[in-house]
Amino acid sequence: MNSPIWKVASIVSVALALGVAGGYWLARPRLNEAPEVAVGQEASAEPKALYWYDPMYPQQKFDKPGKSPYMDMPLTPRYADGQGAQGDGAAVRIDPSLTQNFGLRLATVTRGVFASSVDAVGVLAFNEREVAVIQPRTAGFVERVYARAPGDLLKANAALADILVPEWAAAQEEFLALKASGDAGLLAAARQRLRLSGMPAALIAQVERSGKVQPDLTLSSPIGGVLQELNVRQGMTVAAGETLARVNGLNSVWLAVAVPESQAGSLVTGQVAEASLPAFPGEVFAGRVDAILPDANADSRTLRVRVELANPQGRLRPGMSARVSLKRSTQQPLLWVPSEAVIRTGRRALVMLAEEGGHYRPVEVQPGPDNAGQTAIFNGLEEGQQVVASGQFLLDSEASLKGIVAASLQAPAVALHEAQGQILAIDSQNVTLAHGPFKTLGMPAMTMTFPLANPGLTQGLKVGDKVRVALSQSDNGLRVERLEKAGSQP
Repeated sequence: MNSPIWKVASIVSVALALGVAGGYWLARPRLNEAPEVAVGQEASAEPKALYWYDPMYPQQKFDKPGKSPYMDMPLTPRYADGQGAQGDGAAVRIDPSLTQNFGLRLATVTRGVFASSVDAVGVLAFNEREVAVIQPRTAGFVERVYARAPGDLLKANAALADILVPEWAAAQEEFLALKASGDAGLLAAARQRLRLSGMPAALIAQVERSGKVQPDLTLSSPIGGVLQELNVRQGMTVAAGETLARVNGLNSVWLAVAVPESQAGSLVTGQVAEASLPAFPGEVFAGRVDAILPDANADSRTLRVRVELANPQGRLRPGMSARVSLKRSTQQPLLWVPSEAVIRTGRRALVMLAEEGGHYRPVEVQPGPDNAGQTAIFNGLEEGQQVVASGQFLLDSEASLKGIVAASLQAPAVALHEAQGQILAIDSQNVTLAHGPFKTLGMPAMTMTFPLANPGLTQGLKVGDKVRVALSQSDNGLRVERLEKAGSQP
């Protein structure tokens, strides 16, 4: 009974052993492959690091891991695929659905003409070109002084004083005697002597017409305006050429404007100015910039700009204050972004450029002048791109922590060749100069047209300005890299 059972058990045991052995033999190649796959996966999980950096000083790179020399913390690797330790790319990414939560606001880079408006305050003053100085051309005695006083408003030809000139009496009697003789030649000579003695032509004509001696001279104001000085009194003796009165005209007035030196670079002579005075609310007085004076106020850091305003009705009085808007518009198109979008580090300017998929990266830009909350961009952006106008400092901090550094706009240093010259013609692309010799180029003085490196070099310059120019030389020829008024600081 036991023999058959034992035989069956033996057969089953052998079959099981053969099955286990065969299964192990079949599975052995697959088990051998598994470690290779695991090793490959582990290798892909450890990409090669290009360098290590401290997130607080991402511009400093290290060749091997370790502790930061600046902060007591381990260095962070930067990998060959541009990713940091957290696997982020060379841009900060924020889920688009969370953009509003972070207070991010975007603005589009636009292109438009440069239209500047500088607002400042000023004070009206006399036009010093409209001045009359009253002097006698001969000595005499003051017989009468008219009721005038400094500060009076005079009309043209208003009498100021009567002066007795004894020398004229004898000369006029001689003239009348020669007139009676009928000798035309002698009469002409006598008339010329009267004129050379300082007698006005109108008084000579009156003597000749009336036949009576007229030894009195009435001094009058040749123009209408404000009597500034009156140095004559009844009974005094006056000498030839002595200043007896001074009158300032009021047909036009000067508006002395104090402009901050940071905004003075956009001003040019002849640009439009609009003045509003508290004395005449709602009225705007138009004028033009007459001169940009060469000196600055060291205390207030302002430049003095002189605006000339027409004053046909005489309502504008020196001493009045005014708010002034100095406007300037050119046909030169520039790129513009909101001024708040520009991050100024002290050494360069950055903006956070918005890209698809919620990615943001820092971009270095070359900013130009500011105007009405907008900043011109000479280099670094293109029209239609979007930049972060609010919340950019948060993104910039995050980019710094991840070691994302904006590429520099600065090109490799090139040799510059400098000289001085005068602008004969200028536009947004070229400038024609009558220049002195470029000694480092071996170029003699001549007149020549050069291309400009960028349109912003023309700001504040006009035909006739004396300038310092710096040229670069390449396979494409000479190009103006720097152009500024002679005497200004580089």
